[in-house]
Amino acid sequence: MKHRLLALLMLTLAAPAAAQSLRLDAHLDLPASADKPGWTGLSDPTSVFDLEKAHAGGLTAGSIALFVRQGDGTPEALAQAKQALITRDAAIHAIAERNPGRAALALSPADVRKIVASGRFAVIESMLNPWAIGSDASAFDHWYARGVRIVGFVHAGHNQFADSSRPALERGEVANHNGGLTPLGRQAVARLNDLGILIDVSQLSENGVAQVLALSRAPVLASHSNIRAIVDHPRNLSDAQLDAIKAKGGVVAVNAFSAWVKARSAATQNQIAALRRSYGLSEQGGARLSPEKQKEYDHRYHEITEREPPGTLADYVDSVEYAVKRIGVDHVALSSDFNHGGGVVGWSNAAESANVAAELKKRGYSDADIAKLWGGNVLRVWQAAIDASAKPAKS
Repeated sequence: MKHRLLALLMLTLAAPAAAQSLRLDAHLDLPASADKPGWTGLSDPTSVFDLEKAHAGGLTAGSIALFVRQGDGTPEALAQAKQALITRDAAIHAIAERNPGRAALALSPADVRKIVASGRFAVIESMLNPWAIGSDASAFDHWYARGVRIVGFVHAGHNQFADSSRPALERGEVANHNGGLTPLGRQAVARLNDLGILIDVSQLSENGVAQVLALSRAPVLASHSNIRAIVDHPRNLSDAQLDAIKAKGGVVAVNAFSAWVKARSAATQNQIAALRRSYGLSEQGGARLSPEKQKEYDHRYHEITEREPPGTLADYVDSVEYAVKRIGVDHVALSSDFNHGGGVVGWSNAAESANVAAELKKRGYSDADIAKLWGGNVLRVWQAAIDASAKPAKS
């Protein structure tokens, strides 16, 4: 009898979880703790995303960024960054490999649907700011083989591929340094199209976004972008950019980052401007800060910004609604930017993800529209990138 009960218990534990609805976060990050040996991503009190929090909030898929902070370009910094890429790539894979009953790596939209239907979390590996891969567009082939399926060219600061919408003032950068994409960036667009990798235009300069849209033979994703009409900042997308991404067949995933869904007060903006002046920083070019000074500046900057009242889930959904009204529900998605500063009151960690659908429902969105916003649109545009990879480039 005991043996039969034990066998029944083992079968119960091994059985797959019940099928779930697709709830896909289009952009989130690893916590710093992911660099430590033995990290699994199952339960991490230092992280606002882990598998247990995702399960509690009904989040069933996520695009997790392979991201390494940009260094100074020296051979030593590049070598360290390449090693960090390997470590962080292994951490993304560990979420699936060390929790096979709870998660799996998805290499296609069909994989995502199968994994979610099996009751597991679908891990999608993306890459943001690939400066550490070097100056050869064929390097993306290696990362494709590792599972990367979404690539964004820049973060905060220009690199060898493109201009950022946010020049790194602490490195003495000026706006539009490269005029948008560099020659290498143009090569990268073609290579990513050939591989079927979905190009992410978030963080790119205006010229960079326009050039990607002109060059790419596939629609694009903006995985963590916001609305310039709500918060007037170059990082956020203008109405014209929203329209252009729609015209290309693409999708804008509106980001739950407090500072981009709720404008900072004039007092906060004035304090930031004064801080920049005190360090000699200017958008027209200025002082290049030492690593020590950069750390000091960052600390003081965040001291100022953290005094600002945070945005709320209602503020976030206001931004989502603006995008839906402007470009239609078929071209909008949702992203958190968790573990890289993202989160608003009401959606501050993955365990609160159900609140997003509840707020949308309260505002009259149908289940079908919520399904599009919560991942269906991202899978569609990803499949379009795959389909375009089989088409020859125009001569």
